[in-house]
Amino acid sequence: MIRAVPPSVAMTRGPSDRARELLAGAYDTHVHIGPDVVPRIVDDLTLARRFQGLGMAGFVLKSHYTSTAERASVVSAAVPEVRVLGAVALNRAIGGMNPLAVEVAAREGARTVWFPTVDSVNESHAREAPPGAKVPVWVKLQLELREQGIEIEPVPVVDAGGAVLPETRAVLATIARHQLVLATGHLARDEIFAVVDAAVAEGVREIVITHPEFPSQDLSVEDQLALTRRGALLERCFTTPHTGKIEWERWIENIRATGAANSVLSTDLGQVFNPPVEDGMALMVDRLLEAGFDEQEVHTMAVRNTRRVAAAQAP
Repeated sequence: MIRAVPPSVAMTRGPSDRARELLAGAYDTHVHIGPDVVPRIVDDLTLARRFQGLGMAGFVLKSHYTSTAERASVVSAAVPEVRVLGAVALNRAIGGMNPLAVEVAAREGARTVWFPTVDSVNESHAREAPPGAKVPVWVKLQLELREQGIEIEPVPVVDAGGAVLPETRAVLATIARHQLVLATGHLARDEIFAVVDAAVAEGVREIVITHPEFPSQDLSVEDQLALTRRGALLERCFTTPHTGKIEWERWIENIRATGAANSVLSTDLGQVFNPPVEDGMALMVDRLLEAGFDEQEVHTMAVRNTRRVAAAQAP
């Protein structure tokens, strides 16, 4: 059944009641919230209580700089009705492609391992912004650290010939052993394919292609389909179209072309200039309903696949 949503509802009046209802039991598997080294719109305890009030199941805490596994355990204990999951991003602050960091995070209960994001080789050009240029908060931090004499080297995952490095393979083996989720982070197109193929060979069961529409990824529909044939899910983040990095229409068409079953919704929210984190998933649901996706398709992307990423039993 297709439910029409008034065109203005998603952005001018907030999420619809129906969108909220459809998110019962859903997870947001990609949020950036406080405490963090850059300003965030909300802290983790407050967000957990908001999720509880909305009937959402939980969220995955992402930091570009540290493991969030211990934090997640504390928040889950404080708000037991909401399951908060930790993660680790393999940036330079935790040693880059560091299998020990993954091993420790796994033993502490982490669920997701993001490959390099802010410190990926693919993003290294962003640090060369001219003085006074408007840059993302993470680039601003990089530049501040550089001024203090702290130079952060990019984290490679492949060699000059495009083959995955031994340390990359060791990380993938650790992810497979603990049955964690591999998220591809801000890798470039060729790096993504090399890492995904190596992950499949190592026995990694859950692979998420991080925001494939993001400018530093910008994967074609053909590439996205090729990755789904390898068993990967395609992450559809709210912030990518909301901040104008891609048109909503193209975002919608990419989902349509690759299939709802292969897409998982998340928000990537937490920035102080963006909507409340707890609204992001519902705003996406309204967009999808408005575009003609039926409620079962929405449930697949927003609930079933988010619960798959969170290793929660499907409702």
